[in-house]
Amino acid sequence: MTGVWVLIGTLAVASLLGLAWRRSQGRVRQGKTVMLPPELHKLVDPGSRVTLLQISTTFCAPCRHTRILLSDMAEKVDGLRHVDFDVTNHPEVASSLGVLTTPTTLAVDAKGTELMRVGGVPKRDRLLDALRPHLG
Repeated sequence: MTGVWVLIGTLAVASLLGLAWRRSQGRVRQGKTVMLPPELHKLVDPGSRVTLLQISTTFCAPCRHTRILLSDMAEKVDGLRHVDFDVTNHPEVASSLGVLTTPTTLAVDAKGTELMRVGGVPKRDRLLDALRPHLG
């Protein structure tokens, strides 16, 4: 009988953790106050109000979906630019930014100051709503 309770408890904990992880994916969070590494700072477009810096890895399937979504947004929204940076061979860049999963998207202003970040595939409407005040 104890084994059944252990199994039920394990399934309950795993379900709660799965739901918490799923809820956090695509959520827009306030930016952290970290300095961009030189590799990323040179990718920031000083002529754009916001640059979306996508942190990716080579074999990340959600990264491809995110790349398509963000590129499309950048084409359609004035003052928005998208760049993708692959950290497969640059893990120190990811760790210096506190990026633990890919894709992670950093929205930075023209000076390279982080405005917000999204872990996982962003939800288009939520991201656009969060970016509107920064796009003018």
